[in-house]
Amino acid sequence: MKKIFLAILAAGMMSLSLHAQTYVLDKTIPLTGDSGYDYVAIDMSGNRLYVSHGSMLNIVDLTTGKQIGVIGDLKGMHGIAIVNKSNRGFISDGRANAVVAFDLTTLKVIATIPLTATGPDGIIYDPYSDRVFSFNGDSNNASVVDPNTLKQVGTVDLGGAPEFAVADGKGKIYNNLEDKNSVNVIDSKTLKVISNYSLAPAGGPTGIALDDADNRLFSVCRKNKGMSVLDAASGKVIATLPIGGGVDAVCYDPGTKLIFCSCGDGTTTIIKQNSADDYSVIQTLKTPVRAKTMALDTRNHKIYLSVADFEPGTRKVLPNTFKVLVFKMQ
Repeated sequence: MKKIFLAILAAGMMSLSLHAQTYVLDKTIPLTGDSGYDYVAIDMSGNRLYVSHGSMLNIVDLTTGKQIGVIGDLKGMHGIAIVNKSNRGFISDGRANAVVAFDLTTLKVIATIPLTATGPDGIIYDPYSDRVFSFNGDSNNASVVDPNTLKQVGTVDLGGAPEFAVADGKGKIYNNLEDKNSVNVIDSKTLKVISNYSLAPAGGPTGIALDDADNRLFSVCRKNKGMSVLDAASGKVIATLPIGGGVDAVCYDPGTKLIFCSCGDGTTTIIKQNSADDYSVIQTLKTPVRAKTMALDTRNHKIYLSVADFEPGTRKVLPNTFKVLVFKMQ
């Protein structure tokens, strides 16, 4: 009888724990402009949210939840990398084949850096090498930019079409290759690919996140609608979890042990990390269709997804509908 009681008690506590980590809509932040949209990034030091938006970058003050600025005249922006050390931000401008640098204080453009590559898309800052890496989808390489001199200082041959990337801060960068169904491991000092991890039978990887403490990678894939968990040291696939369709981004919160997979089908799959090798889906959060890019604030555990309303059956954005949706843990 005692064993039965303890089992019921444990099940009840687990149910309460999962309920405590349920996400709900917190608020909506309206933004200007009617273009397409891509990456979302948070600068926690500056307490700002940066939202990619076609020919412009929308900047939000996270304290007030209001738009405080716009960087315009871009050809087709994708990603944002923040370098607090140099007080600069960097934009991958895909159609200009350039990286645009701006001042984090004034929000003014300070340089347009031409790249010896085409189709810059994802972009990250690697603190270990103190370099910005632009991942170029059309030329299958990464351009390396010095955030201090504002010059391109190198190129990494990737051997495939890159998507999202994440740096471990210790000299390695992990980058999904969408067309090769694999993950590259890049040495950020030598600018060489030192390993490649297969994701098979998963395919079409987009977003990638890292649990640094447990040395686990989370790669989300469109073809099999799954999130693969990899051992970052060996590349072994440990688990695959079901997620929604049309996934783009994935974020990991070390404070709550939650993983968020934002999908274009109108869902964000929330996965609980029970241990380094044990995972379970705990919520399918309903979001608008095409709300597929996301940023996470690990201080308050809120997630931010950009989206607009569209004319039915088309990809045409309805005027004055672009926004960021903020979800919080209830």
